[in-house]
Amino acid sequence: MKNKYSSRNTWLWLISVLMLFILLSYFTFSPKPQSFPRYVTDSPSPTGVKAIYTYLNKETDVAIWGKPPEMLPHTVKNKLLIMIEPSIQFTKGEMQKYVSFMEDGNTILLFKDNPKGMFDVKTVSNKDAAPNTIFDSENRVVKSLVNSSHRLKTSDQDKILLHDHLGPIALKRTLGKGQLIVAVTPEWMTNQNILKLDNLSQILLLIKEGNSNAILLDEYIHGQWNDTGFLSAFPKWLLLIFLQGAIVIILWIWLNGKRFGPIFMPREETVRFSDEGIRALSAWYLKGRRYHDSIFIQADYVKLLLQERWGIPYSRQWQDLPNYLERKWQRIPTSEILPFINGLAQVLEKERISKQEYLLWSKKLDQLRKEVEAG
Repeated sequence: MKNKYSSRNTWLWLISVLMLFILLSYFTFSPKPQSFPRYVTDSPSPTGVKAIYTYLNKETDVAIWGKPPEMLPHTVKNKLLIMIEPSIQFTKGEMQKYVSFMEDGNTILLFKDNPKGMFDVKTVSNKDAAPNTIFDSENRVVKSLVNSSHRLKTSDQDKILLHDHLGPIALKRTLGKGQLIVAVTPEWMTNQNILKLDNLSQILLLIKEGNSNAILLDEYIHGQWNDTGFLSAFPKWLLLIFLQGAIVIILWIWLNGKRFGPIFMPREETVRFSDEGIRALSAWYLKGRRYHDSIFIQADYVKLLLQERWGIPYSRQWQDLPNYLERKWQRIPTSEILPFINGLAQVLEKERISKQEYLLWSKKLDQLRKEVEAG
């Protein structure tokens, strides 16, 4: 009865502490305004592009593309991929995948302040970045402003879509069965500028140049889609509660001394090894470098085994055993028996032997011992 009462009090105490943590977290937590990267489709900030995405979503078939370029669809043709101011560095392999996507019959519309280095596009930098009159492909005046000081270099096959007196602002280039459209005006796509002047109409004209039936807005180029993890799906206040709950549970387990699994007693605490004397004796011989005494004892033990198993008299000296061993020792050539006997006799007659000699003859005697014990 007392244990039940104590357990109930413990649970009430833990629940109270947890509720206190939750209340403190709720009243002290003040979420900061969410910051968004520039040119991302889910950003309602002035530098985001949520407005153009929302507009296109109502007017046509549009989707967000957050996968690497090697996963771009190649079987379905006539798609338009819009890339707005990429913020990551592409590898040669990734750039080749984008090129293959266009060569298969699709279009990429690239908005970038300075697209130099992407898809072999070349640019010219101008110091004069003052507002200029912009013209379209039919030399009609366009009411827009260009912030970029870069202009595009064109070839004979390129079609100039927008230009001013500094040079081309937007062009279209054929690549295989598809095409590339490049513009140095990413600021037109932002929420704060899309409705200014003729920006929206020019954006729609550039999209129309792609002549595509499906539009993809590339978010892989901004990197954020690759960094999302499992925990990002939960609000921070909920993660804080989870963390506090985990801490409380760990403290409760520690307080109650909870064990997981059975208790095992170490074998060394209940059992004494049968070879402890042998281990101690061998350690004593090794530390004292009494190699000769050890090899003499080992040889004497082998002679006892020879008498017990093979009937060779123990009183015989090692020099008298070649004939006996030639008949019994089958796993060694007969020509090696006499050198073995003579070498062992010389080692036993020495007063001191080296560690190398000890290891060599200990190994040889051990081979003979195993042969004798095997029968």
